[in-house]
Amino acid sequence: MKLIPVIISGGVGSRLWPVSRETHPKPFMALPDGQSLIQKTFLRANRLGNAIEVLTVTNRELLFKTEDEYAKFKGSKAPLSYILEPFGRNTAAAVVGAALQLLATHGPDSLMLVLPADHLIADEKAFSAAVDSACALARKGWLVTFGIKPAYAETGFGYIEANTASDLGGGMQVSRFVEKPNLETAKSYVEAGNYYWNSGMFCFPVGLLIEEMRQHAPEVLEAVSRTFDVSRLTTAKDYRCLALDADAFGQVPDISIDYALMERSSRVATIPCDIGWSDIGSWNAVGNLTAADTDGNRFEGEVLSQSARNNYVNSPQRLTALVGVEDLVVVDTPDALLIAHKDHAQDVKHIVGQLKAAGHTAHLLHQTVHRPWGTYTTLEDGDRFKIKRIVVKPGAQLSLQMHHHRSEHWVVVSGAALVVNDTNEFILNPNESTFIRAGHKHRLKNPGVIDLILIEVQSGDYVGEDDIVRFEDRYGRADGAEASGVKPIEVVAG
Repeated sequence: MKLIPVIISGGVGSRLWPVSRETHPKPFMALPDGQSLIQKTFLRANRLGNAIEVLTVTNRELLFKTEDEYAKFKGSKAPLSYILEPFGRNTAAAVVGAALQLLATHGPDSLMLVLPADHLIADEKAFSAAVDSACALARKGWLVTFGIKPAYAETGFGYIEANTASDLGGGMQVSRFVEKPNLETAKSYVEAGNYYWNSGMFCFPVGLLIEEMRQHAPEVLEAVSRTFDVSRLTTAKDYRCLALDADAFGQVPDISIDYALMERSSRVATIPCDIGWSDIGSWNAVGNLTAADTDGNRFEGEVLSQSARNNYVNSPQRLTALVGVEDLVVVDTPDALLIAHKDHAQDVKHIVGQLKAAGHTAHLLHQTVHRPWGTYTTLEDGDRFKIKRIVVKPGAQLSLQMHHHRSEHWVVVSGAALVVNDTNEFILNPNESTFIRAGHKHRLKNPGVIDLILIEVQSGDYVGEDDIVRFEDRYGRADGAEASGVKPIEVVAG
């Protein structure tokens, strides 16, 4: 049996702002144990003994972050492949895209296991058993969902109603999918015993999925197929990456796989399971991962409290003190502070909406921004100047670039820098510097084996991040080229 876990890494997770942002979304959030959600999903997929490949569908700007997260575990037992979306187009596009790629590489009888990148599963033994049951059912010609046994009446999840009269050998046929209910309805579902939370995890035979899409949502299948025809494929040994064409992908209907197919097909079954599942959908859920003190408080970071009860504080970088408050969520980051009542934790997403409407970058970027080559941290941003701390990974380099409106002064703090400054190329060591005039082509590379750390002082009429012209870039971001983040690996047969 060919089983391919497909990790879907899409949503921003706006209810987990200010840690989750568009360029550093929910799957990349570090949990109290130090691992991110996408790392946990990747490890879970890799531990499945019969997985022959791990396919990740993600935004093309997040490829380098995803590879960095995976690389921390010294590689994968199975080959890695990627589908890079230019922008989000909902889950139907992601699932169908994965199915088309797997059809071409592994054939119609292969099984795809769809795993959202931002969910937590506490009981991996039970998860593995549920996957085995789902695969057995999928081989019999079913589109299989994973139904989570509800622990309480939850109004924030969709539900699956199972037909208890249908015994499919560990699973049941799905009678219907139900939208997020009100509290009274949710309580009745729990009491009924045949309703399950819709986890968003699926197991499909690739050929059956495509057949059912052709019957129930042909417009999605055809639009994704057209996108594949004009997209860029990069392959190498144990690596395959398809960067989807933006113009063609923009024509794909924006619809979930639930609406497009699962609610329409008569070939849908569910595997009821109790696997310690959580979608980590709010700060309340994140807080529950940390042990409570005698007053019900849950703290991450240095926190002092006096007469405070049932609060959650996430403040890893500075001291926080609580006095006489209850039922609060406090999340502190270098450039944004969230204070919310626990009863309104779901409403954090409305703050993100306000930031977007106001054009504020706090919904998009952190003070520290990740790039394929490393990170930069804005230390100060003033009128006609900006100061950054730049970290370049060993062997990495920035693009050959130029700025129209700003000059830059670089001072090396640690490591060594190989610098191109106009027509000159030279090495800078710690405590050495160079000045780059506006209009000069320049490049920065770390030729060493430790991180290169430098301070950059920008000055000029305009110091915005969009004042950049790229001439050469190993990450596919040069002007006139699609900024896909795809490695420049030569395309080879297969």
